[in-house]
Amino acid sequence: MKLHKLTFILLVIGGLNWLLAGLLQWEIGSIFGGQDALISRIIYILVGLSAVFELAKHKKSCAACAKVMPMQSK
Repeated sequence: MKLHKLTFILLVIGGLNWLLAGLLQWEIGSIFGGQDALISRIIYILVGLSAVFELAKHKKSCAACAKVMPMQSK
């Protein structure tokens, strides 16, 4: 459960970063020295890995998806 919370927070940060980039042409990574800075690259990698993790685990942790009945095989 702690990993889910961490990945959720990182995905929110990533989403806000895209919002700022689209609206203001400014990225959060610029605080840390831009995209070429090691810390920025680490943050971008962690956000990307969080997306992969949540994508893989989504159906099990999503209340809305859990309500959908699975297809039955014949």
